[in-house]
Amino acid sequence: MKRSWNPRLWWGFVLALAAIVSYPLFFARYPITRDFPWVTLLLLAIAFFLLATGIARAFQRPDAYRGKVAGSILGVLTVSLVGFFLTEIFYVARQIPASHGAPKVGELAPDFTLPDSQDNAVTLSVLLNSPFAPNGLAAPAAASGKTAGAILIFYRGYW
Repeated sequence: MKRSWNPRLWWGFVLALAAIVSYPLFFARYPITRDFPWVTLLLLAIAFFLLATGIARAFQRPDAYRGKVAGSILGVLTVSLVGFFLTEIFYVARQIPASHGAPKVGELAPDFTLPDSQDNAVTLSVLLNSPFAPNGLAAPAAASGKTAGAILIFYRGYW
């Protein structure tokens, strides 16, 4: 009897890789799948099921299915990759310190001076009190009576 290919082994491995790669490329963009990676965990559970049944099939019926060696290698590799992924998601990502001193939404920002892209000093209070000039035109801005605004973006980090 000719031994047939064991697709569950390979589909399980490919699905595990796809789940791990899809989290940072796609699922981390949305809060519903970023805060708790339930879709990724569901895909990993399906991948483990396929891989485990493929390995069981290879060892229970070696005369009919291939995959004893490849299944063992893919199983160890998949468990290692998933273990690394889960450690990064559930342990390392939670080690970022809390931002106790960061401004809250709606809180007034303190006045500050920073260099712009041409190394000119820009002060927040001067920027907020300057007239609004669409497309850099000063004449229509003075006539409209609107003042400029500022968008502040804060990045957390260790610098």
